[in-house]
Amino acid sequence: MSGLQRPVGIAVGAWVRHAGQVRAVVGVSARTVTLTDTAGGPQEVSVAELTGGPDFAVVDLPVRMPLPAQSALETFPPEAIEKALWWEGHILEVLHGRRPEAEPDTLPRPGFGPETSVTARQRVKAAELTAAGHEVSASAVGNLRRKYKADGVLGLIDHRLAPKPPGFGSVDERVVAAMRVAISEAVDASTRTGSYLLWRTGEILRQDPESKDIELPSERTLYRVLAKLTRGTHTFGAATTRRSRAHGAKTPFGELPAFAPGEVMQIDSTPVDVMVLLDDGVPGRVELTAMIDVATRTLTAAVLRPTTKAVDASVLLARTVTPELMRPGWAEALRMSRSVLPHRRLLSLDERLEHAAARPVIVPEMIVCDHGAVFVSRNFKSSCRFLEIDFQPAHKGSGFEKGHIEKMLASVASLFVQFLPGHLGRSADHRGRHPERERLWSLLELQELLDEWIVAQWQNRPHDGLRDPAHPSRKFTPNEKYAALVEACGYVPVALSGDDYVELLPAEWRAVNDYGIKIKHRTYDSPELTPLRRQDSGIAAKRGLWEVHRDPYDVSRVWVRDHRREGRPWVQATWKHLHRAPVPFGDLAWDHVSHQLPGATEVEIAAAVAALLTRAHAGPAAEPTAKPNRRDRRVAARTKATAPTAPLPAQTADDCEPAPEPAAAEEKLAEVIPLGLFDPLEDPWRRR
Repeated sequence: MSGLQRPVGIAVGAWVRHAGQVRAVVGVSARTVTLTDTAGGPQEVSVAELTGGPDFAVVDLPVRMPLPAQSALETFPPEAIEKALWWEGHILEVLHGRRPEAEPDTLPRPGFGPETSVTARQRVKAAELTAAGHEVSASAVGNLRRKYKADGVLGLIDHRLAPKPPGFGSVDERVVAAMRVAISEAVDASTRTGSYLLWRTGEILRQDPESKDIELPSERTLYRVLAKLTRGTHTFGAATTRRSRAHGAKTPFGELPAFAPGEVMQIDSTPVDVMVLLDDGVPGRVELTAMIDVATRTLTAAVLRPTTKAVDASVLLARTVTPELMRPGWAEALRMSRSVLPHRRLLSLDERLEHAAARPVIVPEMIVCDHGAVFVSRNFKSSCRFLEIDFQPAHKGSGFEKGHIEKMLASVASLFVQFLPGHLGRSADHRGRHPERERLWSLLELQELLDEWIVAQWQNRPHDGLRDPAHPSRKFTPNEKYAALVEACGYVPVALSGDDYVELLPAEWRAVNDYGIKIKHRTYDSPELTPLRRQDSGIAAKRGLWEVHRDPYDVSRVWVRDHRREGRPWVQATWKHLHRAPVPFGDLAWDHVSHQLPGATEVEIAAAVAALLTRAHAGPAAEPTAKPNRRDRRVAARTKATAPTAPLPAQTADDCEPAPEPAAAEEKLAEVIPLGLFDPLEDPWRRR
């Protein structure tokens, strides 16, 4: 074998030993080499001077020494860190010939000069430390030098003192694996105790031929292993939380971006923790179905039903795309005209917004829902296709994919439901005694309160998810965010027309008798039904019955489809006892209480919310009120009706029986003239 060797190359980035120091090469020319210098700027030396030095060598060092991981150092005891930093000063002297705290012009101490090798320096350092009372060998100094070059200060710490990862000691891995299986089986099962899981672990091991002879450790050891494996899994806690943790996302959370109102909306339903009086007067629980807009966090619609059905989801969709009208008794601060919403601009597009409440009208582009039978039904899907809405169900068992609506439903419980009489609490442990004996609201009355609460509090409450990107400390309300996005993206809401609204309502098939139509013990009639009385509809599949559409949340009227009429096939029929309903409603009532005040202030909105919660907590018991004057009684007599949930068809003088004039000894009221309500089927631009 030849004794010739290839000359050592000097390139930029290499490390060389020169004059007792290890320096990096930052420049190479034909005659000179530029080296780094700890005393100042780069140092230029000739190739002959560099390679002719007594200690010259090309050193296999990284381009950069590892930086000390200060965060990892904090996990060690202070004594171990202090000892590692003490060793660092000695190792640096072995490497470079000088202590790190030495001045730049300080000469190396004897035994550490440039004429000595690293091995010789290690021997000198070991002898020096041994003489000072720290007995150590040269090989030990060398090991520490290599660890320091590889890991920095962390390499000098006694890793026996390092925090130990969660292990299981001498417990057999097969026992740990069996216990993991037992824990995974408990995810979807009812909550049990630790003793059951230990028994199940033993059963799993006995069923495995290769593991049945394993000797289990002590019960105390098994409980320690079980505690480590179940940490953060809620194995012994609430079953719902356990399932949510187990079936949650295994990858970093993402979010579907939404930059315009209606771009992404979410819908869901949940039981409400409050007792209400159902139609038969029996206390019971109801379900809340709601829809939220992701971009603005606007709660576009929410309905209460004893049991949510597919038609309820369609009605909720119809409510979302129709204006929310002001109701008698609502504070003037809740009007859209007094809110931050762009009322004038929207009013030019839809005159129905003249008396609208401060809740935006948002037409969905995409609806995200779960796989509940209500939302994956043919009825709801057909409604989405009718409105050209992208229907997007989430993955099964992935509630986090529609987290906005899940959080909103929980917020309704804490911000509104707990103020109501008959509150049940979130579980039996939080339930009071006999909540059904309190003064409960009826279902329709509670729906009225919920609609007012949405407009008064939810739409004007700063939301943590609506922050200004330029000023993260500032939070927007849903109404403010809607107004900002309308300016930014030019969103123009096209509200649902009257025909479309009626078409989305659930249908029933009824006969038109002499007295009209009877639905749920209520009779509806209209002069326009005269040609249909006792007549066959001609639809053999429905035994000649007529198609009737109605809003489950508004008992005031229904619509009958007369397929023989061209142009406007809907015939409106009004509840015969509409005049006896307790809540006045109509343009006259609005004009009577309107004072043309300036924009609503935060104080007025807060006062409206406080009054709402006080009224809701008091229950439906009658409260003493001041005696109404003549004008008030006339308005109430002319406009008595149930509060509608959306713009309703026109009402003629024959649709309602005139209300009997109240007996008044002091004066006689004027003649009662029924008030015509807003008609969504009428072209608003023709009414001039």
